[in-house]
Amino acid sequence: MTKAETYRKDIDGLRAIAVLAVIVFHMGFLPNGYLGVDIFFAISGYLITKIVYNEALKSEFSIVKFYLRRIRRIIPLVLFISVIAFVVGFFVMLPDDLENLCQSIIATNAFANNVLLLITTGNYWDVVNEYKPLMHTWSLGVEEQFYFLYPILFLFVNGKRVRYILPILVFLTVLSLVLFAFSTNQAQSFYTLPFRFFELALGGLAAIVFHNRLITFKYNVLFIIGILAILVMPIDIQPNIKLFLTIIFSTGVLISANNNNRLTSFILENEIMVGIGKISFSLYMWHQIVLAYTRYIFIPKIGFSESLILITLMFILSIASYNWIEQPFRDKNKISTKSLLWATSSVLLLICGASFYIYAKGGIVRDIPELELSSSDARLNMGNKERNIHIAYNAKIYDLDKNFSKHNKIKVLVIGNSFARDWTNVLLESDVAANLDISYISDVQNRNDIQDRLDQANYIFMSEMNNDYYKRLQSKFTFDNTKVWVVGTKNFGSNNGVFYNRRNTEGYCAQRIPMNKEFIHVNNDLKNQWGQRYIDLIGKIVDKDGTIPVFTPDCKFISQDCRHLTRSGAVYFAQIL
Repeated sequence: MTKAETYRKDIDGLRAIAVLAVIVFHMGFLPNGYLGVDIFFAISGYLITKIVYNEALKSEFSIVKFYLRRIRRIIPLVLFISVIAFVVGFFVMLPDDLENLCQSIIATNAFANNVLLLITTGNYWDVVNEYKPLMHTWSLGVEEQFYFLYPILFLFVNGKRVRYILPILVFLTVLSLVLFAFSTNQAQSFYTLPFRFFELALGGLAAIVFHNRLITFKYNVLFIIGILAILVMPIDIQPNIKLFLTIIFSTGVLISANNNNRLTSFILENEIMVGIGKISFSLYMWHQIVLAYTRYIFIPKIGFSESLILITLMFILSIASYNWIEQPFRDKNKISTKSLLWATSSVLLLICGASFYIYAKGGIVRDIPELELSSSDARLNMGNKERNIHIAYNAKIYDLDKNFSKHNKIKVLVIGNSFARDWTNVLLESDVAANLDISYISDVQNRNDIQDRLDQANYIFMSEMNNDYYKRLQSKFTFDNTKVWVVGTKNFGSNNGVFYNRRNTEGYCAQRIPMNKEFIHVNNDLKNQWGQRYIDLIGKIVDKDGTIPVFTPDCKFISQDCRHLTRSGAVYFAQIL
């Protein structure tokens, strides 16, 4: 049984579930809440296809009108949020973070932040993303890339040819699903449209197959229960299966009539859920800005009581932007197409131009003595990786990848990653540096030319080396085990922003942070493995309460990114060791 489709309160209710799940997930309380984005994908595919398909059947589809509707619906709020993120970030962010924000602003307004995150971060689950105000716009990038390409199909299958859209869409959906299911690149399958296309397209297929009709299904509430179970319950199933089930259940809700089911009405069609669904776009756009800047300025760990305050703030901001930005710009009677295009293009050029300028300066807009950075020294040197003095300080160690000299000095071989380069800088900043002949190797697995260095070395330092890797190294090369020392791991929190934004408070330079439990565990394991041959960096600076300093005694950041050492940090460790 089917019946005609009218306005759907339940879709707004489904939007409410999706946005609330994402918000609670980003607060750190709902492990499966990230699947709310997939619910949005299914809804978007369904609604957009329904509109475009109906127009194509009547030979009334206009790609220009379609894009104008998308501009009215999305661009004004995205630009406003970008401006807010930029202004706040300008005053509170350290250079690296401001530089990254400016990248994100440009990418967000080009609907390509998913591509930027794929290239830069890669791992969506990395804790550093919690401090990125526009991290969440990756999903907007996927949707808008879909909106840009999808209507082009209907240009070729308009009118009588519209019957071809279904087999074409089925083929593309299956192709995307196969790509997603068999992908070995998790970041690529997470962030890019080809691997996500099937999520939007399944909703689109449902809109075509059930053209303006809904299934009268007595047990449609099971779809809603299925969604809630996946979001809330700690179900131990493969992530891709959870995602696929979420899409299937969401599509089930979209094609089912309520049929006066009381439980369905209670969950999806009550006034609160419908109201949240109506402002869901504003809520989605605001929530990460509120959370990221709260973590960056005030508290790195958001608890339950703080969450209640932040959710209230999100709703206040979202109601305001819904009524004063979203609604007016959607109404052609209030804002003409000419005014819309003039306003959005002007703000777009201004915010992207300002962001590009600050990005080109490496995010240095003021003096940061704690990082030994001066705004007067900042230069517009786009594309030069060494404009970041801290990255350049670590990277210069690559120049030491060479054979030992014939000088009568102590020969030191350092092997490993960026932490090994940090250790090399500690050696170079020490009082004994003049007596050392240092050689560095980043990756021994792909090298066959280092046996001479292993033989000549008086000391061999390796970074965070576990026993398995050490055994593989022994199987490939011969060396004296008594020469080997393993350099310990280190960590200084998740982001320096929260420390920097206390710069006008008492005890600023004496700030300490509790060690991350994961790093403590790794450190203890390595210490047990290597015993006297382990250089315990953490042990040299941790106090009886398990906290470590953020600043050196002369109030310089030990690490610029909470992982790697600044020059001051290297000098600090050289002195205490």
